[in-house]
Amino acid sequence: MEFRASHRYARMAVRKARRVIDQVRGKTVNQALDTLDNDRHRAARSIAKVLRSAVANALQNPGVRPNRLVVSEAYCNEGPVLQKRMRFRPSSMGRALPFRRRTCHIHIKIQDPELRDAASPVEPVESATTPETNDS
Repeated sequence: MEFRASHRYARMAVRKARRVIDQVRGKTVNQALDTLDNDRHRAARSIAKVLRSAVANALQNPGVRPNRLVVSEAYCNEGPVLQKRMRFRPSSMGRALPFRRRTCHIHIKIQDPELRDAASPVEPVESATTPETNDS
């Protein structure tokens, strides 16, 4: 079974968040939280909050144990560039260029491997087909 959490419009550049989120992909939740708690990057705090939210979502279901949860997917996408309260920095030839305040969307999916095997869909049974008749 898969559980997810996301943080949209996180106020950080996507390339800075990706270098942190690449460290937790494929690990167990406990290992991922240890990695994030000891990481010095600012993005690690936001990613840890999203991961804890996904664990809380998973614990709402009976039979889920937090020790077995694994980070199955973790990725960041670019968000919009903020335009409010535009500030400018000086540029060459007397120009002024705006600061680009970047945002990103953080998505994390966790799953319990044992529940995934138990909840796998049943393979469809092929139905018997009738032979086609040629009406010419």
